[in-house]
Amino acid sequence: METKRYRKIFKPLVFSGSLIPLCWLIYAVYSDTVFGTKLMTADPIQKLDRELGDWALIFIILALSVRPLAKLFKNNELIAYRRMIGLFAFFYVCLHLASYIGLNLQFAFNEFIKDILKRNFITIGIIAFILLIPLAVTSTKSMIKWIGGRRWKKLHMLIYPIALLGIFHFFMMVRADFSRPSIYLIIILVLLGYRFWVKYR
Repeated sequence: METKRYRKIFKPLVFSGSLIPLCWLIYAVYSDTVFGTKLMTADPIQKLDRELGDWALIFIILALSVRPLAKLFKNNELIAYRRMIGLFAFFYVCLHLASYIGLNLQFAFNEFIKDILKRNFITIGIIAFILLIPLAVTSTKSMIKWIGGRRWKKLHMLIYPIALLGIFHFFMMVRADFSRPSIYLIIILVLLGYRFWVKYR
């Protein structure tokens, strides 16, 4: 009963907190449009694309960090929030893709196909997105039961290559400042190393 009561309090908080980045971006776009501020820099479309992609990677890292943190703090209750965080990662990936197609390309799907075929970082990003879809679809308890726990775990190990693909997509997209993708790469490698250590220790 105590656990259920805490979840009723913290799940809405986690949900609301996960929407803060989106709310900030909406406010920044509104402020730049109405008040002439430059919160989204001189190129707001590119800024929006990159911020949404950035938050998608952050939520992937947060989802991967849940189990190690639960072990570290000896609090398995944290795992109850992993699915929500993972779905928000997928949500921000979808927004990132929608922003690119809708704002950058103005829904010119023929240009989108050309970009996938000719621009390597777009190709890698689309591969990561496609691999992420089955993870989002199979995130419910009913799907876990239908697939089986062991198969579900093997399928969701895809999140590590997906995370690495997302980071390589980030590296190939930026031209000067590689600090953020480098930090994300280090964190992912540490989490992946922890996963192997737990499995083979």
